[in-house]
Amino acid sequence: MLRVFTNMFKNKEIRGRIFFTLAILFIYRLGSAIPAPRIDSVKLMAGLGENNVLALINMLGGGQLQRFSIFALGVGPYITASIVVQMLSMDIIPSLSELAKSGEHGKKQLDKITRYLGVVLSFIQAFTMTYAFDIGYSIVRLNNSNPIVIYMYVAVVLTAGTMFLCWLGDRISMKGIGNGISVLIFTGIVSGIPAQFYSIYQSLIASESVNNTMGMLGFVGYILVYLLIIILVIYMTQATRKIPIQYTSSSVGRKANDMTFIPLKINSASVMPVIFANAIMTAPRTIMSFFRPNSFTVLIQDILNFQKPLGLCIYLLLIVIFTFFYTNLQVDPEKMAENLNKNGSYVVGVRPGKDTQKYISTILNRITVLGAMFITFIAALPPLMTLIFPNLPETVALGGTGVIIVVGVALETMKELEGKLTQRTYHGFVNKK
Repeated sequence: MLRVFTNMFKNKEIRGRIFFTLAILFIYRLGSAIPAPRIDSVKLMAGLGENNVLALINMLGGGQLQRFSIFALGVGPYITASIVVQMLSMDIIPSLSELAKSGEHGKKQLDKITRYLGVVLSFIQAFTMTYAFDIGYSIVRLNNSNPIVIYMYVAVVLTAGTMFLCWLGDRISMKGIGNGISVLIFTGIVSGIPAQFYSIYQSLIASESVNNTMGMLGFVGYILVYLLIIILVIYMTQATRKIPIQYTSSSVGRKANDMTFIPLKINSASVMPVIFANAIMTAPRTIMSFFRPNSFTVLIQDILNFQKPLGLCIYLLLIVIFTFFYTNLQVDPEKMAENLNKNGSYVVGVRPGKDTQKYISTILNRITVLGAMFITFIAALPPLMTLIFPNLPETVALGGTGVIIVVGVALETMKELEGKLTQRTYHGFVNKK
């Protein structure tokens, strides 16, 4: 591992990409510390301390909501827009389905539609959030101005901040290292992890007597669970199911009857099911938290609460559903069978064409069950800890989700770095005089 890092920094191109990514992340964290105009951050911090749902979202965003910064919305609206467009592309809206099947051009058009929808969702969410926060905590300095005009002004600033983050994510994807949006989410979560551990320490040890052995054991147990999650996520991300294929005729770099494998990842969806499920679970609770408590809002809060059995079951069920949903978006058995046919190859023991497609689809569904069980188990550990230890803060329930995202993005970024290093090495070897 040390040798890989050394080679990366010796490589001028990769070193430039790493420094470019770090520069973008510095801009991101700098913007996260700049409060939106007309906002009283002191009143907002006091309000967040009384609201567990908002405190949980603030932890995931790296403290952006606490300061109501210009990046307070993060890339959440873009992720929501992406979910909506991808779902509508699954034979619900024919025009979007055609774009999804029309290659690179269609992908660019869908991305454009996603960004336009993201702008609309950002503005609606920003306006609603500003209005609700002001009603609940009086955080907006109106200065005898028309409240609606001020709310719209703040909403425009927050919307611009979100779209600027999407642009920064694109720059990272093009000129930096890793998937830009994922790297931004990674950075937001990592920046909030120290505060989360301090909160756990306060809950289990500092708030009790010094001789509280159970509190110390609970804190050590929490750290061990974190390490267990990291180990399981690494194993799950790297695990693959190899499908043996054989070539019927000679091709470039291949001999007749050569045998190789198609590696299918056990969890092809990576961390996206966790992000999607978290977005769906927290959005209604966030909206309900802005209203005065009544029977309906209390019911919604209880149903979607990670610290209660029903909310935990719904959360885990959503992860399973989105695992299958996103896997089918990422891996197309029909296209794989078609490519095998074109390349003069076939799956050993399976007829080409429809039989190959059916075989790959069956294997994919089976390993996705295993992948969904893995990621569901890992996501369930921290919420189960809050059920076992009631004194733990609610942010612990999202802590496991954050670790899954952080480890998944770190592994994918590391793999991309190694791929670029290998590509550069072969390039130099081929052109060596």
